[in-house]
Amino acid sequence: LWPTAMVFRQPSFCGLAAHCLWLLGVVLLMDASARPANRSSARERAANREENEILPPDHLNGVKLEMDGHLNKDFHQEVFLGKDVDGFDEDAEPRRSRRKLMVIFSKVDVNTDRRISAKEMQRWIMEKTAEHFQEAVKENKMHFRAVDPDGDGHVSWDEYKVKFLVSKGHNEKEVADAIRNHEELKVDEETQEVLENLRDRWYQADNPPADLLLTEDEFLSFLHPEHSRGMLKFMVKEIIRDLDQDGDKQLSLAEFISLPVGTVENQQGQDIDDSWVKDRKKEFEELIDSNHDGIVTMEELENYMDPMNEYNALNEAKQMIAIADENQNHHLEPEEVLKYSEFFTGSKLVDYARNVHEEF
Repeated sequence: LWPTAMVFRQPSFCGLAAHCLWLLGVVLLMDASARPANRSSARERAANREENEILPPDHLNGVKLEMDGHLNKDFHQEVFLGKDVDGFDEDAEPRRSRRKLMVIFSKVDVNTDRRISAKEMQRWIMEKTAEHFQEAVKENKMHFRAVDPDGDGHVSWDEYKVKFLVSKGHNEKEVADAIRNHEELKVDEETQEVLENLRDRWYQADNPPADLLLTEDEFLSFLHPEHSRGMLKFMVKEIIRDLDQDGDKQLSLAEFISLPVGTVENQQGQDIDDSWVKDRKKEFEELIDSNHDGIVTMEELENYMDPMNEYNALNEAKQMIAIADENQNHHLEPEEVLKYSEFFTGSKLVDYARNVHEEF
C-alpha cells in the first residue's frame, strides 16, 4: 500500500506547484501593469540628462573656484590625477590603489631621483589640466550635436532656448511656436532668471562680429569659460558681482569670506562655518591677493582662476608639496605621498610605510 499511496500523492503535489506558479505569474503581471512611476522617473532621468548636456556646469575640473564663487574642494585631486580623478575608490583593493599611486609618483618624478620637486609637480599640474581641457572639448562635441540637430554648424539663441525649456518640461512645439510668433513665454520666475543669465553668457561667447549664432568653438566657451580669455573675464565679473557688497568691483577679505550667508543652528554648523572662513581666508591671503594689499582686483582673481597660468601652477605645486613635506626638504617622497594619499586622491590608503618600497 505504501508505494501506491506515493503514486496518488505525486499528482496532487504537481498540481499545487503549478497552481502556485500560475498565481505568481498573475501577481507579477499585475505588478508590471501598475508601474507608471518607473516610466515617469525614466522620463525625468532623460530630462535631467538632456538638461546637463546643454547647461553650463557649475563645477569646472581644474579651476580653483566654482561658478558660484565657492572654493573647488577637489582641485588638488583634479590637477594631480587628471582625467583619472574618479579612479581611486574607497572600496578599491588598497594594494592596487597604492601601486597605482606609486605609478603616478614615478611619472611625476622625471629625473627618477625618487623625489618630486616643485618644478616636476608644476609640469605635471599643467599636463593634467590639459587633460581636463581635452575632456571638455570631447564632451562639447557631443553636447553641440544635441543643440544642433540639423548639423549646420551653428546654433541660434532661440534654438538653444527651445532646447533648454524642453529640458525643463515644456512642450517643444508650443515653445517654438511662441518664439516664432514673438509671444511671451509662460515660465516661472526662477526659470526666467536662469534664462536671462544664460542669454548674457550666450552674447558674451558670441565672438565679433556678433550674429547670435554660436559655432562649436563658441559653444565650448559658453559651457566652459576657462577655455576662452574673454569668457574667463566674464566669469570673474559674475563672481565679483555676486560677492561685492559695497559696489567697488573688487573684493575685500570680509566680502570673500562672507559667502554663504546663513545662521548657525548647531555646533556642527558652527564647525562648518569656521572651516569655511579659515579655508577662504587662507586662499585669499596666500594665493589670490598677489600684492598682499588686502584687496582682490578683477585682474588678480582672473590670474588666480586661469587654469593654464604657469606661475599659478608653480605656486600650487609648492603648496601641495608643503602639505605633505614632513621632513621639510621641499620635495615629496614616496612615503609622504602615500601617507597623505587622501589629500592627493581623496582616498586614505592604509599601511603606507610598511608597503612603500614593495609598491614603488
